[in-house]
Amino acid sequence: MRKQSRNGEQAVRDDRFPPMLFGVYIGVLFLMSGIHMGLITLFNKMQWSVAAQIIVPIIYWAVVAVGLTLYTRWKIKSTYEEPMHQLAEATERVANGDFSVYIPPHHRADKLDYLDVMILDFNKMVEELGSIETLKTDFVSNVSHEMKTPIAIIKNYAELLQMGNIDEEKRLEYAQSIEQAASRLSNLISNILKLNKLENQRMDLDMEVYDVCAQLCDSILQYEELWDEKEMDLEVDLEDRAYIYGDRSLLELVWNNLISNAIKFTDQGGRISICQESEEDYVRISVRDTGCGMDAESIHHIFDKFYQGDTSHAKEGNGLGLALAKRVIELMDGDIQVISRKGEGSTFTVTLPVAGKEETNEPH
Repeated sequence: MRKQSRNGEQAVRDDRFPPMLFGVYIGVLFLMSGIHMGLITLFNKMQWSVAAQIIVPIIYWAVVAVGLTLYTRWKIKSTYEEPMHQLAEATERVANGDFSVYIPPHHRADKLDYLDVMILDFNKMVEELGSIETLKTDFVSNVSHEMKTPIAIIKNYAELLQMGNIDEEKRLEYAQSIEQAASRLSNLISNILKLNKLENQRMDLDMEVYDVCAQLCDSILQYEELWDEKEMDLEVDLEDRAYIYGDRSLLELVWNNLISNAIKFTDQGGRISICQESEEDYVRISVRDTGCGMDAESIHHIFDKFYQGDTSHAKEGNGLGLALAKRVIELMDGDIQVISRKGEGSTFTVTLPVAGKEETNEPH
């Protein structure tokens, strides 16, 4: 008998001992009984003694019983004990930190039973545990690396400040360097904590209906000094208003990150475009720049934690901003995509659901 598996992708046998196997047992017993009857007829014709007619059938059925017992024992061992022993050994290896474990299923994909499905699930679990362990190791390594630089800067300039033969200008310069390094370290820790809370869903979302166009204008104005300093052309195309239902403070982090990245990775005299448009069910915001752009490999990893494709700007960030932005957008039931070409620039597009009519009518 076969049933659909939990995900409905393939049929799975209900049992490890199919009914046909019991039919084989019954058939063998009938065959042995027939042979027994033949032996009795033979004994009568040959006029064997009564003792021989009793002992020979006993020996005969003892041999049959031993044969069936050995076959059953072999079947149980190959069907249950060996797979469970493999599973136990693999579990012990995983418990000791070996995530390279793989147990092959015992049947083809079209003849899987539930023990095979359990083995496949175990393999998938081990693979995911291995990925988690790798991510954890990479995370610790990246955090250590990102912290090492600002701590070294603070330490070195603090030692210089302790020297008595430096003038006031140098002292001020060293103090500013320490402040910048401390600010970078503080931002790193803050982003790590926020990302950890978001990924583990331990941050309470303050959802409300608000005008995202007004928020975008406020975010753009925060960076007026930076784009003026780099003599950039700024193109802004926003509607008068567009209401969404989201966490205002978290989405502000997203806009600030996208805008600051566009400014950071665009050369002097470049152009940045910020556009917003509304459809029936969603609002789309795009931030486009004429900066350095990204290759396919960078696009693939751009939302990974601590990934920095352009290392020339590594000292200006910590590689957590876009990972944080992606997680925020996902929590708002939205989507973020990037299109980029090396040397031509990048476009980040955020799609968010619009506020429903009932939500829009609520006071805010």
